Amino acid sequence: MSKRNAWMWLGAMLVAPVVLAVVFVVLFGWNWLRGPVERVVTERTGRVLSIKGDLRVQLGWPRPVVHANRVTFANPPWAQQPLMLNADAVAVTLDVAQLLRQKVNLPRVKLVGATVFLEQGSEGRKSWLLDKAQQDEGSAVQVGRLELDRGTLGFDDVALKTHILAKVFTQGDVAQAGVKAGTTPGVVVNAEGQYLGQAFKATGSGGPVLSLLDQDTPYPLRADASFGTTRVVANGTVTSLLKLTAADVQLSLRGSNLAHLYPLLGIATPASPAYATEGRLVREGNVWRYDKFTGRIGASDVAGSMQLVLGNEAPMVTGEVVSNLLDMKDLGPSIGLRPGSVARAVAQPGSGKRVLPDLPFNASRWRSVDADVKWRAKRIVRANALPLENLMTHLRLKDAVLTLDPLDFGVAGGHLTSTIQLDGRQSPIQAQARVRAKSISFAQLFPSAVVDKTSLGRINGEFNLSGQGSSVGQMLGSANGKLGLVVTGGEISKLMMEKAGLHLWEIFELNLTGDRAIKLRCAVADFDVKSGLMTTEALVFDTEITTIAGTGTIDLKREQLNLTLRQDTKNTSPLALRSPIYVRGSFAKPDVQVDKGRMAARAAGAVVLGLVNPLLALIPLIDAGPGQDSDCRTLVREAKAAPTQGAKK
Repeated sequence: MSKRNAWMWLGAMLVAPVVLAVVFVVLFGWNWLRGPVERVVTERTGRVLSIKGDLRVQLGWPRPVVHANRVTFANPPWAQQPLMLNADAVAVTLDVAQLLRQKVNLPRVKLVGATVFLEQGSEGRKSWLLDKAQQDEGSAVQVGRLELDRGTLGFDDVALKTHILAKVFTQGDVAQAGVKAGTTPGVVVNAEGQYLGQAFKATGSGGPVLSLLDQDTPYPLRADASFGTTRVVANGTVTSLLKLTAADVQLSLRGSNLAHLYPLLGIATPASPAYATEGRLVREGNVWRYDKFTGRIGASDVAGSMQLVLGNEAPMVTGEVVSNLLDMKDLGPSIGLRPGSVARAVAQPGSGKRVLPDLPFNASRWRSVDADVKWRAKRIVRANALPLENLMTHLRLKDAVLTLDPLDFGVAGGHLTSTIQLDGRQSPIQAQARVRAKSISFAQLFPSAVVDKTSLGRINGEFNLSGQGSSVGQMLGSANGKLGLVVTGGEISKLMMEKAGLHLWEIFELNLTGDRAIKLRCAVADFDVKSGLMTTEALVFDTEITTIAGTGTIDLKREQLNLTLRQDTKNTSPLALRSPIYVRGSFAKPDVQVDKGRMAARAAGAVVLGLVNPLLALIPLIDAGPGQDSDCRTLVREAKAAPTQGAKK
């Protein structure tokens, strides 16, 4: 045989199968492939594929398109729904090169009138994985672009308490979805159900083709979704719907508590009152930015920018937040204070209500994120009548250790500067706090107590405490350390001091002539704190007419007061009750009383002497004095040194 004839025979052998296949298809059509395709899929997956309508192939290399009508594909036996796919028509573009490598890659899929149910079961089983155990992630069908023409999508995960059912409409059917025609160029989706145990509802619209794996083409998206009490409204573009490799959307976010975002974001968020924010959400690579957002948390306004960086062992949140007006009650939930707890405790004494924050921190979430956030508030209101302003704090969270350094308030013309650290790596949480009071105006802090505001004392002091517990109340109830506050110089109301000394004659006289200022020599509060019990080492209020000295304890654990104040007048008073003042009761309901027994005995003595001679009745009521000046210099020095010594210990 000649070489030429050999090449002709070889060409004929190669072409003949193709010619025979073409002739076969022309004579019998593509439907003959339905049986072989169904058997191969069923054998490979263990799940039945059924093609009850016509099958045809649009040839093309290397990506032919297969069209099939009335197609069903079963779910695995453990799934709740019998079918994973039930479609009126399916058009699938095959990647032959990948198919020869035994990988199912579908660059484009179009479903018409389809119902799709995806389920995730126990032991990591997922119905969309095509291996017989539904556990091999490599067996998933890779879909590049998905086009939906009417249909229903369902997803179930019993373990995560998630069940979502979505209705998909096309441009021609948007009226059925309650959306005016022409408002969207592609699909409209209405979804509802349950997500992570919370009621879920969403509406959205997007382009006609879902670019699931496209890493370059932005996909237009509008969505309005609610998750429990959280609502998200977004309008913009996202790239790669499955991986969200990029995003640029205008985002509106509102809800009843920022802590409810934890299941959605997977990172710790602080507890808060109701909030609402709006800003631009952008993703570039591993960085999410919430740029130039504005909004409100409770009655407080907030504005700023936040950034979330992924890819590390823990996501990193950084940002700066500014509030022009901060309502202090909005900070209550973040420190474990029950809404209105102080007001209710005062209004309902004996009801067991506590004043110190007692709601526990959820430190188990702190490892989910690291943070470095600065927050500044210019004006502060409703701070239990305290004149606060200009809050500034720098929050850092690293490896479950939360630090506020500084936590700085402007208070009554001075500053309250704090450093707080909560170590959530241990249970219970280990807490340390160091607070310094600098040049706080006594007049602004107690405006009703001061007459002459031209010469006023300033409060300075410091306390160092360490404790442990799951809430602020428990931490203070177990605290150890020292506390010292001093006031030197200035002037104060004489009427107030005469009332404290129970000098009836002077009170009567000043009510007639008017109040006046007297010299304040010093005021000192020096406490030792052990296991939450504050014990007085020095409690003195010394003026030119009276010295008030206190002894006793303040129980932070039980929130109980047990103080006794004794007055020592420096001038003779012709009419005084001369009784210790007892400060008892709870933080929520303090009880201030005098020694009724001593006062009754003094009154009885006055009556008896009055029977002898009316003038003698005044003798038991005279406060002869003279009291001694306190050693202010020593008291102030010791009070200032006490917190430092406690810190060294």
